Amino acid sequence: MNSIQAESNPRNRFAGVFPANPTPVTDNGDIHEKGLRAVLEDNMAYGVHGFWVAGTSGEGPLLSDAQRDTVARIAGETTQGRALSIMHVGAITTDSAKKGAHSASRGGCAAIACLPPFLIRASNSSIIDHYKAVADSAEGLPLFAYNLPQLTQVEFDRNLMESLRSEVPSLIGLKHSAHDLSMIRHWLDMGLACFSGFGHLPLPALAMGAVGTVDAPLSISPWLYVELYDAWKAGDLDTARAKQQEIQAVANLTTRYDAVSDVGKTILGQRLGIDCGRAILPNNRLTSDQRRDVIDTAKSMELLVH
Repeated sequence: MNSIQAESNPRNRFAGVFPANPTPVTDNGDIHEKGLRAVLEDNMAYGVHGFWVAGTSGEGPLLSDAQRDTVARIAGETTQGRALSIMHVGAITTDSAKKGAHSASRGGCAAIACLPPFLIRASNSSIIDHYKAVADSAEGLPLFAYNLPQLTQVEFDRNLMESLRSEVPSLIGLKHSAHDLSMIRHWLDMGLACFSGFGHLPLPALAMGAVGTVDAPLSISPWLYVELYDAWKAGDLDTARAKQQEIQAVANLTTRYDAVSDVGKTILGQRLGIDCGRAILPNNRLTSDQRRDVIDTAKSMELLVH
């Protein structure tokens, strides 16, 4: 591939630190527009390259079509010309996912992402048909698959991904959250932009060939991930290793009580001085004691004021 082709390849735009940000909600269940804008502005102030909006930690599959439409509009407006918003549109039905893809296009998002069909055990042909329908509704936006077999019961292998690529030309990459990190090299060899979905392992993922990381802890401590990524790109492995050690503690806090969405909303709400609401049920929520522990720990780690 010559330099001109490389510059025009849309996959080359997507690399770096992409927080899977929480989605703030109000007490009555509406999208907290001011809160969502504040979260995105906060993260962009630390130099993140983009966002994975309404993913699983962003509770996208739990949002209504109307809520997701609001999130797409806010993400597109807030990040325009400053960061790349990848809007996750995966939903329980193909029709709902198509509506999300249309909202992402209309809202000005840079790309869409989509889980394969979940809950229903779909055949490979049904999975491909699902992605074709969603891609068509995105009106030309690049598409990222979402490899999360521990929740979807679908794990992408080379054969399925090759079939998907041949049927869906807008597919340019994926978020790899399957536990076999060695697959990152296979996706790279296939010419796909592969983000790692493991926020506790950004440096090993980059060494394997990942273009960057997408996960919830990135939104909580974006500066650490940006510093690690910049050090990696500059060949400063000592700094990158030091940041990897710091990041591990943040990732451990994020998953401490198996309430990732609630932890993210709690910490960012404290940092921004905005009530970001609670996790959307049936997601796990922190108890009062757990919430106090998360806030105290975040304060001791200097995550509330940076």
